[in-house]
Formats: sequence, structure tokens, C-alpha cells
Amino acid sequence: MSLDTVRADLAARAPDLEVIVTPDSTATVQLAAVVHGVEPGQIAKTLCIRVRDEEVLLVTRGDARLDNQKSKSAFGGRPRMLGAEDVLRLTSHQVGGVCPFGLPAPLPIYLDSSLRIYDLVIPAAGDTHSSVKLSVERLAELCGGRWVDACQPPA
Repeated sequence: MSLDTVRADLAARAPDLEVIVTPDSTATVQLAAVVHGVEPGQIAKTLCIRVRDEEVLLVTRGDARLDNQKSKSAFGGRPRMLGAEDVLRLTSHQVGGVCPFGLPAPLPIYLDSSLRIYDLVIPAAGDTHSSVKLSVERLAELCGGRWVDACQPPA
């Protein structure tokens, strides 16, 4: 179960972090922002993309959009969003609960620089009713600290 893999991963690497399970769905940025009482940008969404033959995760602010020119420059090729089946295969998480934790195998993980305006962010935690609150610095530490400028925040 995906939530269990996230809990196990965080217990091993970040035992101070608590997985928050809510009765209300956090499957979309808007739902998660309402449940946690934060602005949509603070929801750290995880995108699964393929650039040429490499599959990577990109964690960005919830209200940002993947920018073709920026992401092409950041990753050295045109990014393609992966479908739900590939997302599940790569992460073990269903769409709506995708996060950079509890992965079945190591993947390159990048963080979009648009996240840096926030102190606290809230990524999903493996399913559509779970999340984790943590600082942007801690998220970067847990994800390998690779920053890129690949997304366009709202105007």
C-alpha cells in the first residue's frame, strides 16, 4: 500500500515528520489547500515527466504550470507528462497522492525554484487523503537538493 511505503520511508529518513491523514480528500491542489487552510501554491505537487528516455519527478508549487521553454532548458529536452499507469509504475502512488517519498526504486527528483517563496509546503503522502507538512529546506534535503527553473507560477 502506497501510504504504508511513504510512512516507512519517512520513519527511516525523517522520523520527526508526521503523515497527516484526513477524512476529506486532498487529491487536487484546490482540495488540499482547503483541507490544510493554506494557499494553493503551498501544496507541493509532484509531476512525473519523461525527457527523452529518462523519467523524473518534479516537485513544484501547486499553482504553477510546467513551462515548455523553461523545462526544455532545465532538462535538456522537451518534457512529456506521464500517464496514470506510468505514474503508478514509477512511484507506487495513484494520481492524487503522488509524492517523492516511498518510491519503489530511486528516481531523479528535482524541485522547481518557484517553491522557494514558501517556508512551509505540503506534499501528498502516497494517497488521496494523506499529506506531510514540512519546510522547503527539509523537502529539498529529502529529495536530493536538485533545483531547476522549469515552471511558470501564476501571474
